[in-house]
Amino acid sequence: MNRQLSYRRLFLIDGIGAILTALLLSQVLARYESLFGMPAHLLYILAGIAACFALYSLTCFWRVRDGGAPFLKAIAIANTLYCAATLGLVVYRFDTLTWLGVSYFVGEVLVVMALVSVELRAARKA
Repeated sequence: MNRQLSYRRLFLIDGIGAILTALLLSQVLARYESLFGMPAHLLYILAGIAACFALYSLTCFWRVRDGGAPFLKAIAIANTLYCAATLGLVVYRFDTLTWLGVSYFVGEVLVVMALVSVELRAARKA
């Protein structure tokens, strides 16, 4: 039962975090492109991916009762790939990014990778 609660809690945290990311990217960073330096069309793509991750995580939160480890591992891998793509965009667009943009993306990657670490540890304990 405790494992089930921790899986559900992690799915909820992941889902809420992905919603926050999608909103920040699409409603803040895209609107203030000159302050961050990342082109809006790339921010909307990242926001769309984050929205899909939110849908997955929240669906798992509501639907997965037993055997949540494979689902948790799946979102952890997806989050890792998202971070790799984000860092790739930072490197690719580094000449246009401002210090604020670099700070945002590095901070986002650090937070998401910390969550990935917790998710993978929880999935391994199953």
